[in-house]
Amino acid sequence: MCGIVGYIGKNEATPILMEGLEKLEYRGYDSAGVAVIVDDKIKIKKCKGRLKNLEKKLEKEKLPGNIGIGHTRWATHGEPSDTNSHPHFNKSGTLAVVHNGIIENYIYIKEWLESLGYEFQSDTDTEVIAHLLDYNYDGDLIEAVSKSIDKIEGSYALGVISEIEPDKLVAIRKDSPLIVGLGEGENFIASDIPAILNHTRKIYMLEDRELVILSKDGVEIKTLEGMPVEKEVYNITWDAESAEKGGYEHFMIKEIYEQPKAIRDTMNSRIMKDSDDIVIDDINLTAEDLKNINRVFIVACGTAYHAGMVGKYVIEKLARIPVEVDIASEFRYRNPLIDENTLLIIISQSGETADTLSALRLAKKKNCRVIAVTNVVGSSASREADDVLYTWAGPEIAVASTKAYTTQLISMYILALYFARLNGEMEVEEYRLIRDEMLELPDKVNKLLEDKEELQKFANNNFGHMDMFYIGRGLDGAVSLEGALKLKEISYIHAEAYAAGELKHGPIALIDEDIPVIALATQNELLDKMISNIKEVVTRGAKVISFTLEGNTDVGKVSDQVIYMPKTISILTPVLSVIPLQLLSYYVAVHRGCDVDKPKNLAKSVTVE
Repeated sequence: MCGIVGYIGKNEATPILMEGLEKLEYRGYDSAGVAVIVDDKIKIKKCKGRLKNLEKKLEKEKLPGNIGIGHTRWATHGEPSDTNSHPHFNKSGTLAVVHNGIIENYIYIKEWLESLGYEFQSDTDTEVIAHLLDYNYDGDLIEAVSKSIDKIEGSYALGVISEIEPDKLVAIRKDSPLIVGLGEGENFIASDIPAILNHTRKIYMLEDRELVILSKDGVEIKTLEGMPVEKEVYNITWDAESAEKGGYEHFMIKEIYEQPKAIRDTMNSRIMKDSDDIVIDDINLTAEDLKNINRVFIVACGTAYHAGMVGKYVIEKLARIPVEVDIASEFRYRNPLIDENTLLIIISQSGETADTLSALRLAKKKNCRVIAVTNVVGSSASREADDVLYTWAGPEIAVASTKAYTTQLISMYILALYFARLNGEMEVEEYRLIRDEMLELPDKVNKLLEDKEELQKFANNNFGHMDMFYIGRGLDGAVSLEGALKLKEISYIHAEAYAAGELKHGPIALIDEDIPVIALATQNELLDKMISNIKEVVTRGAKVISFTLEGNTDVGKVSDQVIYMPKTISILTPVLSVIPLQLLSYYVAVHRGCDVDKPKNLAKSVTVE
């Protein structure tokens, strides 16, 4: 959530800041602002709402300086307003700060500062930082930041400028992402790579509590104790155009259509035709290590959690290891039974999800081994975990996750197969069957993407409903949860997903002719039972659209509409069945006139707990 961009260099800062903030819109925000040093004075422009509101302000009053910081805010402390927007000043207006994260002890610090005569204009925790910096400032901005950080508890990524020292930009992070971009005669900070990719491909990934001092000619990184830090330069290899819409109306539909490539890329070099080996370069788990593991936890949030539910099923089925799936925000608060014989798998697209990182850090304290499944090289999750499995999805900009989910599913299959081969639970013949079917998935997803007329028809006929039900059994139940989440996220229709066998234990009381039902029926061993569950809702007047595999004609006989998907083995159907559910949600949201890529109240990277 929130976005930070900072610039110091030879060019005008404002256009670069605004361009960077636009690239970070996917993170979710409700206000925006910039602070630029103009003629030796800090000038701030900020306002509630979209970036276009800020652009209008900047058209009336230009800010032609060469150093500045910008921010898109997602409200946590204080309602969205011009006053609560970032950046924030100190009392004399000589320094400005932008902040992502949450300061947990801000009330204590605020009361102390008020006792010293400081007055607060906003309701934010961030303004506390601005006044604390002012209190600690004695002509040295770096020292002021260092002293202030010692008083702060919580998470933060900070960018600070001072008109008294207009030749430097100071930044620091803890539990909130921040990168440094390296240019020629200019340097940058940002919350994420797309914000600065048009200007540089060379970046530093900051670790927690590393202090960075940027000038136009160089970048210096220190510990808070003043010791120099040597950093490896990451060279970004993906093209800036891959983060653009490329002719599609929305990022979401573009990313849906990128899934065949993303799936293929995630399998590439790991699962190979005519090879019985699974190659995972960044996982160094031996057969002896796995033998000593008596339980696996999969911990994640939102869409990643749904991928974890599929992961539980396939790891238990193939590797015969007990697996628990937990929501990251709840995991550490229930004192989980974990130790050195537990394996924790965390799933996070960004690798910066605050709740998931907290679970990772708890596990490390308990001597658990941790595998991170993430899409971002150099992210906090990838650096802090013992092992990492990258999902090669490329940049995902739309808030509603699509290709991240399918590549996370593929990662779960890869891990399940890896464990099963490592502990001897899977014969080579079974492995070859699953391997060969997995390698065909990209082509089958392509076929699904070509057949969208029935989905568009459903969306056209049902976008006015305010409630929908999703039902499925076995793996279809997990996919149903993801389908319902997508519909809720982008169309604002209330959608619920249930294991179909649970309908008669309560939810069926809600079924009538005004509630469409989306039924998944892909598990052959449960097909007869699923057909009976579809009949149950049809009897109560529901209109049903069903998703099943080619050849399952009996499902079509009890449904108003049916989508037939290419045949595959039951364990792999989640990768196929989620595709039409994504498209269905997209078409419904478009019919309703919703902002598909930036749904209200949501953010792409949730970096607060």
